[in-house]
Amino acid sequence: MATIHVDGNDYEVEDSDNLLHACLSLGLDIPYFCWHPAMGSVGACRQCAVKQYKDADDTRGMLVMSCMAPVKDDAYISIDDEEARAFRETVIEWLMVNHPHDCPVCEEGGHCHLQDMTVMTGHDRRRYRFRKRTHRNQYLGPFVAHEMNRCITCYRCVRFYKDYAGGEDLGAFGAHDNVYFGRYEEGTLESEFSGNLTEVCPTGVFTDQTHSDHYTRKWDLQFAPSICHQCASGCNISPGERYGDIRRIENRYNGDVNRYFLCDRGRFGYGYVNRKDRPTRPELFQRSQRGVAAQGVTLMEVDEALDRAADALRGATRLIGIGSPRASLESNHRLRELVGADRFSTGIEAGELERLRRMEALNRDSGVATPSLREIEACDAVLVLGEDLLQSAARLALSVRQAVRGKGVELGAERGIPEWNAEAVKTIAQDAAHPLFLATPEATKLDAIATRTRRAAPDDIARLGFAVAHALDPTAPAVGGLDDDTQALVGEIADALLAAERPLVIAGEALASLAVIEAAGNVARALARRQKAGAGLTLVRREANSVGLGMLGGESLDWALAQLEQGDADGVVILENDLYARLPAAKIDAALDRASAVVVIDHQRTPTWEQADIGLPAGTFAESDGTLVSLEGRAQRFYQVFDPSYLRPDTRIRESWRWLHALQATLERQPVTTILLDDLTEAVAGDMAAFAPLHHAMPEAQFRIHGLKLAREPHRYSGRTSMRANLDVNEPRAPVDLDTPFAFSMEGYAGYREPRREVPFAWAPGWNSPQAWNKFQDEVGGHLRAGDPGVRLFRDAAATRDEASYCDRIPAAFAPRDGEWQMIALPQLFGGDETSRRAEPIQARMAPPAVTLNDDDAAALGIAAGDPVAVSLDDTRVTLPAQLGRDLPRGLVALPQGTLEPLVGALPAALGWGRIALDTSAADGEARA
Repeated sequence: MATIHVDGNDYEVEDSDNLLHACLSLGLDIPYFCWHPAMGSVGACRQCAVKQYKDADDTRGMLVMSCMAPVKDDAYISIDDEEARAFRETVIEWLMVNHPHDCPVCEEGGHCHLQDMTVMTGHDRRRYRFRKRTHRNQYLGPFVAHEMNRCITCYRCVRFYKDYAGGEDLGAFGAHDNVYFGRYEEGTLESEFSGNLTEVCPTGVFTDQTHSDHYTRKWDLQFAPSICHQCASGCNISPGERYGDIRRIENRYNGDVNRYFLCDRGRFGYGYVNRKDRPTRPELFQRSQRGVAAQGVTLMEVDEALDRAADALRGATRLIGIGSPRASLESNHRLRELVGADRFSTGIEAGELERLRRMEALNRDSGVATPSLREIEACDAVLVLGEDLLQSAARLALSVRQAVRGKGVELGAERGIPEWNAEAVKTIAQDAAHPLFLATPEATKLDAIATRTRRAAPDDIARLGFAVAHALDPTAPAVGGLDDDTQALVGEIADALLAAERPLVIAGEALASLAVIEAAGNVARALARRQKAGAGLTLVRREANSVGLGMLGGESLDWALAQLEQGDADGVVILENDLYARLPAAKIDAALDRASAVVVIDHQRTPTWEQADIGLPAGTFAESDGTLVSLEGRAQRFYQVFDPSYLRPDTRIRESWRWLHALQATLERQPVTTILLDDLTEAVAGDMAAFAPLHHAMPEAQFRIHGLKLAREPHRYSGRTSMRANLDVNEPRAPVDLDTPFAFSMEGYAGYREPRREVPFAWAPGWNSPQAWNKFQDEVGGHLRAGDPGVRLFRDAAATRDEASYCDRIPAAFAPRDGEWQMIALPQLFGGDETSRRAEPIQARMAPPAVTLNDDDAAALGIAAGDPVAVSLDDTRVTLPAQLGRDLPRGLVALPQGTLEPLVGALPAALGWGRIALDTSAADGEARA
């Protein structure tokens, strides 16, 4: 720690910081542009000048750039010095010489760091009267819009895109006062994190293209704290709503999880919330028999829908419920209470459910901890078994990239260079990196930073992991029959993991291989027994609440279908789950054909919805409250952004758990009582010991600050009195939220001085841009002052270090078969999940479905790139264009996970051995069942 004296006041600060970071962490305002809390200092903009003095007697001092000036004990500085103020005002004036001053039409208006800093410096007169430099803008794809004339040359964009996120197709071109930030030729930005440019850029150069289609100023958006539902990473988001539509999603700061950045699926995949074909009223389907398309659909009111659903379910001899890993804990638990614990299915295919439960057991009992995304960034050796992280958990991949880059920070520290001195650290690092080992069936974008890569079939990847565990601890089961090259790789990986202080092992669900997961567990146990207290094990799941649903318990989807098909049950309630995306259509049809009553609760019109007798319209994450559990076991609550019935009174959308509560009361012929979210969460916490910490970690509905609820809307929110003018000129009362501490209005607390975990939007006086998060943190880039949202449910795995034994079920080496190929599914970031692929911008980034096979296998079959290939697996046949590659091992065929489902339904869940052949009867590029 060090003591600094700022304008006559004394402060204790960290001596490893620079002056800008230290002062901002103290709550002092210094304008800046090029500096960013996650990326450090480069001293490019000169906006953060302060006066620094030699000692208390020095009256002259000297101007220094605070982002490049290290903290020194007993340092004297002045932010308010007249010379420093004049310098900062001059700097922003020359930075804006070529700026178009187009705030009224700029989409960053009211959300702009440049505006904030201009006001902060006092620059309010434009004196430049000459011709401005102008640039031609580029098309950068469906996510990000480009307006280069607003650039102030802070270099943040390329520093994030290239250095932090590893993108290669955005750069700085030119020199002096004619620098251009863009692509060498226009086209879609290739990085999976391109959307972060809209928040990293302090001006309006890079803006959210999806927001442009239905633009609304920030102060006219209603926000709520939420959790991304597009994968299991648990990133915190701030969705903004206007007129009943989600208009944009911004990053919500969580110091333990996503911090400042989101992946593009999470940021731009919200379009399914706004779809016009969503069910908004209860629907009664009229059909002659099950399996036949509905001959008519009758829209109903809530009471009639509940009565009809209850009557239909009462007529069933035995009722079961099918839950969903994309629904909240509260909704799944409410369904479980409705049908009974012994009649509840998780809605997850049997093999995947087995793997989920095994992963949960390993997270608890492997002997090593499950790190947060932030903790992963501090790891110094990483082994990835089977996962293409950029496709299955992109935000996790970004953390792994920072872990690899951390070697430069270590080298800098050895030479006295602080971590915040970004360019110096980068120069020292050169190509030095912490070791990253990737074992995957196909090439990945992380290969470029990997120490070693291995392309192998799933069983061979598992064998590699088991061999590494044995090399770490000879008491672990040995693997026989390894070739010399593999044995050398095993030794190299083991040495790197042993030499590291914080080694990390990553595996997951991508290859649907229990053996790969067990191998990762063995490596983790071996590290624990070698006393690697800082070791970690991260296991990737596919869906937002896969972990929570697995912990809740229940049978598999296969069990539920068998109950229906065998006649052991004939009534079913299906919660937010498209069964046709999980198992082959024939299997679903055979089960539902035997059901006498099918009630579906969902927010999308899916093939499962079309098979319902009665459909009840559920709220999406934006219209509901609930709790999700992320892949690190962190339970986090998401909050309703808006009440859909306020602006669209004709809708009857309700939270799933509210439908289920009312349905149970109607079934039991009881009055429907009011139910509160806090009561539901407490019921979940009381039912299972694993969820015991849940209720006490969430702010209750009665939480108040100075007697006020928390505002969902910025204090400048306008237009409330005309929001429903097309319906009625009389202003109705704003909706009352009994379930949460938030108000559906600007009336309420929206400040930053009172610590709170759940912050709907980033705003502080003078700070309208995302940089306002600085005001909510204990130190800039640290954690929220009230603590980061969520509570971790996995107990300390180190306590079980010596309890668990190694897995000894080692698979045989993979061997290609004549005339058959092993089918594997590869995860897809864009289009690989059930909901975001319904968003048009995501659809624009989805690659056309193709079947990938080794080029030698293709040559033997006479197949060329683009040829239609027939893939036969069990009773499913798909025709897709061929995609060739040398990286995929011979004997394997890869299909794109998720993206085929809208075309041909789910492939057999446990992909196995199938046949392929050139399909001369199909048209090029055709995909069909």
